[in-house]
Amino acid sequence: MDASLLPPGPTRNAAATRPRECVVVRGGGTAAIMLGTGDAIAIRDGEGLQPALAFAITGEGRADGAALGFEGPADAGLADMLALGGEGSAQVAHALAARGIAPQAVSGHTVLVGDHLAQTQVVLTAQRDLLVVVAAPGGAMAPDGQDAPTDIEVTVTRAPGNERPLPEPLAEPKLDLRVPAAQARAFRVKAGDYIQIIDVDGRQCSDFLAFDAVALETGAEFGLDATTTRTLMGAAYPGPGLHSKYYDERQIPLVEVIRDTVGRHDTFALACSAKYYEDMGYPGHANCSDNFNAVLAPYGIRARAGWPAINFFYNTAVDHTNALTMDEPWSRPGDYVLMKALTDLVCATSSCADDIDPANGWVPTDIHVRVYDGAESFSKGTAFRMNAAAEPRLTRESAFHPRLAQMTRSFVEYRGFWLPTCFTGEGPIAEYWACREKAAVMDLSPLRKFEVTGPDAELLLQRTVTRDMRKLAVGQVVYTALTYDHGGMIDDATIFRLAPSNFRVVCGEEFTGAWLRDKAHEWGLNAFVRSSTDQLHNIAVQGPLSREILAEVIWTGPTQPAIAELKWFRFAVARLGGAMGPALVVSRTGYTGELGYEIWCHPKDAGAVFDAVWAAGAPKGLKPLGLAALDMLRIEAGLVFAGYDFCDQTDPFEAGIGFAVAEKEEDFVGKAALARRKANPARKMVGLRIEGNDAVGHGDPLYMGRAQVGVITSATHSPILKSQIALARIDVAHAAVGTQVEIGKLDGLKKRIAAEIVPFPHFDPQKTRVRA
Repeated sequence: MDASLLPPGPTRNAAATRPRECVVVRGGGTAAIMLGTGDAIAIRDGEGLQPALAFAITGEGRADGAALGFEGPADAGLADMLALGGEGSAQVAHALAARGIAPQAVSGHTVLVGDHLAQTQVVLTAQRDLLVVVAAPGGAMAPDGQDAPTDIEVTVTRAPGNERPLPEPLAEPKLDLRVPAAQARAFRVKAGDYIQIIDVDGRQCSDFLAFDAVALETGAEFGLDATTTRTLMGAAYPGPGLHSKYYDERQIPLVEVIRDTVGRHDTFALACSAKYYEDMGYPGHANCSDNFNAVLAPYGIRARAGWPAINFFYNTAVDHTNALTMDEPWSRPGDYVLMKALTDLVCATSSCADDIDPANGWVPTDIHVRVYDGAESFSKGTAFRMNAAAEPRLTRESAFHPRLAQMTRSFVEYRGFWLPTCFTGEGPIAEYWACREKAAVMDLSPLRKFEVTGPDAELLLQRTVTRDMRKLAVGQVVYTALTYDHGGMIDDATIFRLAPSNFRVVCGEEFTGAWLRDKAHEWGLNAFVRSSTDQLHNIAVQGPLSREILAEVIWTGPTQPAIAELKWFRFAVARLGGAMGPALVVSRTGYTGELGYEIWCHPKDAGAVFDAVWAAGAPKGLKPLGLAALDMLRIEAGLVFAGYDFCDQTDPFEAGIGFAVAEKEEDFVGKAALARRKANPARKMVGLRIEGNDAVGHGDPLYMGRAQVGVITSATHSPILKSQIALARIDVAHAAVGTQVEIGKLDGLKKRIAAEIVPFPHFDPQKTRVRA
């Protein structure tokens, strides 16, 4: 873009302020990074005890450890690492093949041996241009073991003048097209092919147009229509999953979103136009609409003053005053959207020219387009980030997904995994009654698992959770809360004690493990907190017949309790089918308010586990259970859900789990605040029975007259109670059973729904069913 068009005043130094460049090597997996001469990489093990290998490969395809600063002979083979098939191995194999490199010819060096503390790192500097492969080796963790391979983080610092390279292609590209800053490009795509729109340097918007190519040949223009798309998809913009398509005005889908590593785009505003800049005082400014007109003219597409494009990476929102607002994009270098063409298309992509506001972080940068053949296969997923600074991870399938996918197509993204909402031919009500009357099986693999080990493991947990861990016996499970210093909740969790200094924390938040790890480091404790989520997948078998079903398929040795002997909140080390079957851990725990168990296994054994449970349970009425039915069950039972019934502004007493706060002498994070809050309660969790069948939900306000006195945290229609019910947090002055309140709808004043406070929880308050 002409420098004369830049706005006056200071401008952002794009190189100085760009986000850090980081690659996460998944436990048991590999990743490839291109380095230029002088570039440095920091290979860091944030969790501890994880080995790391590095392979330095020259442009000629030979190993050259000395060019990365290694001395002595190589001690690792790349082919052996890739043969394990860990996450990233297919991408690394493709990167090698594209360069004509045989992995059998590449050897490397051990960077981290695996006997080190958390947050240990090694820094290496490239003496020449290199392709570096980093590996985090490790095998399968036994369910009763705690040696999970964990992630290695590689942070890249580029030497002055060295550009950040594009990410490796997802497959062999049919088209590799750069869209320079503040320009646009047009291209054709065949039906079935994939279109990848890449933000090269981050924080750059890219307007996208697509037209039915066959219709264009007849003189008809049918392109992506945002209003039609929003209406049919029921969302501000489509994303991977069920509601994933962009439509034209005929209501015909043109593209389907397969992957999205950002998750924030715009379908409301036009692509920037000459009028926008003129109105802002910048006549003659380059703009996306004029750029589109120029590149689409050869295809016979008429010019427009402002194009109604799909604005990828554009960070817009509608605020409480109904104003359309915007800010810098969420996208980072290498972030992308991957789409599948559903018909032959003529497409156009821009690098937005806006440099007068935060739309592109004040400095337009390049966009890159890749097109892949329709014969390729790509998993569907959106980005899951543990926190704002974390690297993205695409939605993954649990090891039970292949079995469940035979029963339903209704999957939603849940904390980085695809989980079913309900099942074809049954539906939530049938699934609910199966759990209440017979048995149901559900996939709960997205639960985060952390192995807490070491001489100070007990002390770490004693100082960070609200239960008294010194009273937890080997073989026992306890439910607890974790809180901040002010008493607000971080998470809730169940903790298994596998040995005197060995614990397993099962919780909902990825952040919980990082927080525990930081506390161990802060206090100088000899304790490790290592993620085992990818090594330990789990199904829950819940319902009155669950014990009878599992007794047929679970074997336990003489030192372990049999299924019939397993007490509530206890677990057994077990096997599937017999003494030589796959290793398992079976716990008498659940999230339904019914007698139930959870089976924990390595992903490689998940198919066999599910098949055995299904074979034993189906004749007894066992049904699969999805998230919709689970919500009914857990709300009836008063079981709280993060982000709905508690958050960092809610203490355990306000969340209805005050029983999980122990009276222990030792100090723990949040102890003083919780004592203060308990002595001076402001709000209380209550149950509500609601008149009528008007829909109510999370966030609806509760009123006494004109004053708001509380809020609904979760709501459902209860099949067994034959009414709408809710969990609600309400001022203690109005929390007595029998109190009449109103639920405010619309703006809280135009419509009110009557409700009555009833005992909490609604169903089986004495827990007689789970204790059966």
